[in-house]
Amino acid sequence: MAAVLSRGFSGFRRPQPPREIPSGQYYETGFPVLTYGPTEKVPQDEWKFTINLGEDGSKSWNWDDLMAMPQTEIHTDIHCVTKWSMLDSDWKGVDLDVFFEQAGLGDDIDEDYLMVRSFGGYTTNLPVADVRDGKAFIVHEFDGKGITMEHGGPVRMIVPHLYFWKSAKWVESIRFMDEDAPGFWEANGYHMYGDPWKEQRYWGD
Repeated sequence: MAAVLSRGFSGFRRPQPPREIPSGQYYETGFPVLTYGPTEKVPQDEWKFTINLGEDGSKSWNWDDLMAMPQTEIHTDIHCVTKWSMLDSDWKGVDLDVFFEQAGLGDDIDEDYLMVRSFGGYTTNLPVADVRDGKAFIVHEFDGKGITMEHGGPVRMIVPHLYFWKSAKWVESIRFMDEDAPGFWEANGYHMYGDPWKEQRYWGD
């Protein structure tokens, strides 16, 4: 029998992040695809984003409307609840405040919470304060290219300061709420808020 020499198994070493990331996270140099359920296929010319205004009806935007709005380039870090962190990601889209202004809301939003809905039915809840003042964006480009369907294209939302499940893929609509209520993952064990720096992953965190 021939002898087999082995240096042993040293394990997989993840790259070290260039700066601090939240506790419990690891530095990811790629962009993992994580989706519950099927990937939604939303044709660009059929995409529409709607803000529901209650008794005042609603305001909607299509792709051409989105392209005509003031564009913002966003350079930010992303932290996923499944423990990967992607640093220095580049996005392009429209500040959610611009949509509020065009919907006639300005600073006059009486409700404290909102529910974001995606094509396909996914939902996630957010405090209104966490999507104002340059904290949330409706984006259509990632890394200089159109967002792929797997990553939520043609248009998704990003709320970079919260765990990434709060950044709804295939974003379709927003409705305001007087009281907080759980979206899909929040009703299935995830934290109602989701601050990565406080490790708010699950109920009770």
